[in-house]
Amino acid sequence: MAVMELTFDNFVETVSCRGITLVDCWAEWCGGCKTFTPVFEQVAEKYPQYTFGRLDTQTEDTITAKLEIKHIPTLLLYRDGLLLFHQPGNFGEAELEGIVKQAEALDMDDVRSAIDQERKEEQAD
Repeated sequence: MAVMELTFDNFVETVSCRGITLVDCWAEWCGGCKTFTPVFEQVAEKYPQYTFGRLDTQTEDTITAKLEIKHIPTLLLYRDGLLLFHQPGNFGEAELEGIVKQAEALDMDDVRSAIDQERKEEQAD
């Protein structure tokens, strides 16, 4: 699957799907973004079973603000609709593949249990 353009109209639906979704938050004027784009595209080719999308932070400022994206490029990783990774930076190919592999290895039942436990603790405070 090619890298898709994410917009206000398709963002929530895309990141809410089962499986792994990676999002490259970028802008046209960003030099680091231009360096990261080919890396993102190469990794997307290696993992066609996952969704890879690009979010233009200039045109999609509503989503950008809601996600609190302050620096670009920023990489987001969702799995089964849960945001698991939100980090600015310019990742190399091996590093990006490592992030994907870590997401693959997660036991999502354990992740959901940990989130539920954290919420219960927050409510108890």
